[in-house]
Amino acid sequence: MRNALETERLILRPLCAEDFEAVHSWASNPENVRYMFWGPNSEEQTREFLKTTKPGRDFAVVLKQSREVIGSCGIYPNVKADSAEMGWILHMNHWKKGYGTELCGELIRYGINDLGLRRIFAPCAAANRGSFRIMERNGMRREALHKKAFWARIDEEWVDEAVYAILAEEFNSTGDPRFRGDDG
Repeated sequence: MRNALETERLILRPLCAEDFEAVHSWASNPENVRYMFWGPNSEEQTREFLKTTKPGRDFAVVLKQSREVIGSCGIYPNVKADSAEMGWILHMNHWKKGYGTELCGELIRYGINDLGLRRIFAPCAAANRGSFRIMERNGMRREALHKKAFWARIDEEWVDEAVYAILAEEFNSTGDPRFRGDDG
């Protein structure tokens, strides 16, 4: 298992305690965590989170050009089910620049090609258009809509939760060399 993954513009490397300032900048921001099941974090909560991260599962999202940490992401395999849940968060200053689509595609590739998974899924608040569009751009499809299943802590209300997924066979049939794991 590699320590870091790379895309055209990003490096996904293990999160570490030294990432505290960057992680806390989005984890403590109510607008940034509006659709997360956690947060906004206190400093102690962010420090505790960083103590629990695992290499190969939890990644800092780093801009290649500037080396700035702009988000975090993760993939969490269930070996018995041969599948994994994935998720991500980017600092809101970096939304709508294609980074989410880029990192999601790399997590899918990593899960299927490197970890050998047959299925990857991700839940999101159904109203979170940014997240579900990232998944759709990466070939994921909506599998379920759970009515009022997600407690939106910032808005203090139950909201609908959508679940998106992709199977290895769907990923590998796209014709995109990035998805096939070869050069063409």
